[in-house]
Amino acid sequence: MNFADLLNPKAVKAVTTASSKKRLMHTIADVAEAAYGISAQRAVEALMDRESLGPTGVGHGVALPHARLDGVDSVVGVFMLLEKPIDFDSVDRQPVDVIFALFAPENAGVEHLKALALVSRTLRDQSFCTKLRANPDAATLHTIITEAASVQAA
Repeated sequence: MNFADLLNPKAVKAVTTASSKKRLMHTIADVAEAAYGISAQRAVEALMDRESLGPTGVGHGVALPHARLDGVDSVVGVFMLLEKPIDFDSVDRQPVDVIFALFAPENAGVEHLKALALVSRTLRDQSFCTKLRANPDAATLHTIITEAASVQAA
């Protein structure tokens, strides 16, 4: 599994503002609908349901919201870089500006976990996140993310 399989270039966005965590979830869902045909309404509901189990802000300004949905054929992602960090109830109480959301089929056991592990491992690298934060262009962000995965896999 690699980022090129997970991340459609249309699912990478640099967003100037998000007023709240809930508003951000709506933006993620809208991008998922445009890039993958996932129902935005169902995506928001699934993300918020997952978030109610425990926050997906993993620290150091990174959040990994994720959800399982009927009708999703494979694990797919949405990447967002926020110009202004927002409160995400993160484990370290720091605001979030790097978000990688995952959507998986309802029955995607190990594939969902592999994707989550790949994203988590990659975004735990502070120098990688610094590089992302320095490049607010969506096409550049997509290239950075997909190339990082191929370098790690080698």
